[in-house]
Amino acid sequence: MRKFTALALGTGAGLVAYYYQRLCDPQKVVHNSWTNSEKPINEYALWDSNWDFRDPKSLVRPQKTELPQEQNRYNSELEKAVPKSARHIILVRHGEYLDVGNTDETHHLTERGRLQAKYTGKRLRDLGIKWDKVIASTMVRAQETASIIIKEIDFDMNNVKHCAFLREGAPIPPQPPVGHWRPEASFYRDGARIEAAFRRYFHRAYPDQEKDSYTLIVGHGNVIRYFVCRALQFPPEAWLRISINHASITWLTISASGNVTIKYLGDSGYMPVNYLTHRIPRDAKGVV
Repeated sequence: MRKFTALALGTGAGLVAYYYQRLCDPQKVVHNSWTNSEKPINEYALWDSNWDFRDPKSLVRPQKTELPQEQNRYNSELEKAVPKSARHIILVRHGEYLDVGNTDETHHLTERGRLQAKYTGKRLRDLGIKWDKVIASTMVRAQETASIIIKEIDFDMNNVKHCAFLREGAPIPPQPPVGHWRPEASFYRDGARIEAAFRRYFHRAYPDQEKDSYTLIVGHGNVIRYFVCRALQFPPEAWLRISINHASITWLTISASGNVTIKYLGDSGYMPVNYLTHRIPRDAKGVV
């Protein structure tokens, strides 16, 4: 009996020492069996709580001492820096458009694209949202889509903001690579701009925001897919694995804590089936 107890204790101590060494050695951390990622599981899935650089603790001057006055100062400033509300960001892809000519000025919505935008506008109206901001890419197809949607929702067209940062582009080289599409030059030109757009519009609420806010952004497929990956802290190189329909709705919520959730991804189920498209029409007309 004594031998058995000693053996059990020795085995238990050995296992504890083994796993302690494994946890302390970053080269020996267990990897997920279902992924070929080189990142260990304790780095792969952790949420970066200061992803927008607005975590309250990062905005307040740290305590210098443990004196009560210094603690009171720190706690008071920290309390003032804590957001109280959520931000809802609703992203809409432009409607189907006609890809003719070599400039953006000739890329107008098709008849079907205009009807898609109208369906989306009605859907947004039925949701009963009180919009705080509406922002549209400066490209023609996004401007036309926004104009149609605005007529359906309760928002003043004169208050729509127009942002060149939201223009379509190639945000980052995708993984896996796509052999027939290699716009390497575009990644350098567009990537920093699209990332700047993400940082401009995706962040937790300011501390003085008293109630939840709702921002509508009318933009483009590549940009929206990149935003989704960045906001959810998925690998941004995965953006091309996602497909969203024309005039579809994607809804992301940034809570007061900075956590991000997705409510809709490319929702277009409110449209009749013959209006569901995601590529340029083969007949180059887009007539339904």
